[in-house]
Amino acid sequence: MSTAKPAAKRPRTPRRLPETEIGFSWGSANTVLLGLGVAALIAGYIALGHGSITLAPILLVSGYCGLIPASLLWQTKGVETGE
Repeated sequence: MSTAKPAAKRPRTPRRLPETEIGFSWGSANTVLLGLGVAALIAGYIALGHGSITLAPILLVSGYCGLIPASLLWQTKGVETGE
């Protein structure tokens, strides 16, 4: 009779999945557009608080519908994407 012990199992390490490229990069132009969008929103709400019925909607719509989405969609050409 053999008294050999069964081989000890190695602890299982989780397998890393390969990183996929999603095509999104954030640059200084995106930061500037986002800053302009936030500034337009702040100015719009200040104008709204002062009773403006023409300037406030223009600033708020341009911030929410123009500058902030543009900051998320803007891509610079020739720059590597990723972190």
